[in-house]
Amino acid sequence: MDSFFNPSSVAIIGASRDPNKVGHVILRNLLDSGWKGKIFPVNPNAEEILNNKVYASVKDIPEPVDLAIVAVPAEIVLKVVQECGKKKIRNAIVISSGFAEIGEHKLEEKLVQLVKKLKIRMIGPNCLGTFDGFSSFDSLFLPRYRLKRPREGGISFICQSGAIGSAILDLATTQGFGFSKFASYGNAADIDESDLLEYVGNDPNTQVVCIYIEGVKDGRKFLEVARKVSKKKPIIAIKGGVTEQGNKAVMSHTGALAGSAEIYAGVFKQAGIIQAASLEEMFDFAKIFEKSMAPKGQRVQVITNGGGYGILSTDAIVKNDLKLAELSKETSSNLRKVFPERVIVKNPMDLIGDATTERYKLAMDACMADDNADVLLVVILYQTPLVTTDVVDVIIEAKRMQKKPIVVVSTGGEFTEVLRKNLEDNGIPTYTYPESAVKSIKALADYYKVR
Repeated sequence: MDSFFNPSSVAIIGASRDPNKVGHVILRNLLDSGWKGKIFPVNPNAEEILNNKVYASVKDIPEPVDLAIVAVPAEIVLKVVQECGKKKIRNAIVISSGFAEIGEHKLEEKLVQLVKKLKIRMIGPNCLGTFDGFSSFDSLFLPRYRLKRPREGGISFICQSGAIGSAILDLATTQGFGFSKFASYGNAADIDESDLLEYVGNDPNTQVVCIYIEGVKDGRKFLEVARKVSKKKPIIAIKGGVTEQGNKAVMSHTGALAGSAEIYAGVFKQAGIIQAASLEEMFDFAKIFEKSMAPKGQRVQVITNGGGYGILSTDAIVKNDLKLAELSKETSSNLRKVFPERVIVKNPMDLIGDATTERYKLAMDACMADDNADVLLVVILYQTPLVTTDVVDVIIEAKRMQKKPIVVVSTGGEFTEVLRKNLEDNGIPTYTYPESAVKSIKALADYYKVR
């Protein structure tokens, strides 16, 4: 499986001189990616593309080829794969569409039988490709100026849909997420979601796995693999096609049978998979898993400089079946001695609108040292005048103590966004709204409780 994410050499079959063709975009992307392997463009009607020698067939390439990327019309894919077999290429990504997703089940079955006969492992057909944040290998067929590639990081994203994969990858990159592996596997005619899940489960660079699935090829295999992986690292899944109409749409998208939403929910629970209700929620959860340590329990202490936000946070904690922490009498007494009388030393702890950075530091230090709190939910409204930008350093320093998870809520415009990014870059999960933060804390606490 490493050959799909960091091959030593790759043949791009269908490389084109036309900048609008998929084969040209893949070649350009790979040349611009910083990946260190060898590239062999293949096109019988060209001698040179982007200053690279072009071969009429993979059989003409004078060196061994680790991976073939196939971007040719569906009707000649079988011929091309046959040539890959003669060249002893053992791995292929078939980008080409025109198979089961449009009802061409017989053509797809012929392709499956051929790759089995030739002992070729295949991702696709009808897929976007793969990306590796650490090796910089990039087989995606969307231009880099339209789809930003992420920095290296701890998230691996397995996605059946190329459209969802590309859009979310672009958005997540803009928001500062880092990725280890990304794979769009399309029709899953050979390599399926379970194979990819097992691979990233063993990937040392992957801390959390996100997966979007429409249908599972082999339910028993998926359950067994997911159970093993979820014991080592969290799997966050979103299921496409949970309504009758959505189920029908799945059939025409990747040719998969979506199946009952209730059955999938049951399987996810059995396998230890965290089910997200939306794409936004999936990456909310991924953020906290990538950046936070395991909490010792489910008791959350809220610290805020806005009473309304404290109330919303409290409601969210109760609704999500988490517990409001009750600080020890000693902690409460010590804080009352150093805080103005109008500060509310309870849960939520309201530092009120004239809160200073020093007040936040005192509150956080006390709560970090109190064994009655497992998670700190710190709400900072940067719009108040006495909170300085140094509060970011206070939070980062508290995080370095590695005593308990710290989750921040900050709502606002450009000024808030700059400070939010600073926190994120230093490993502090930060959310715009209390409800999103608390749901993510719930996912984190439940996962480690079950594990």
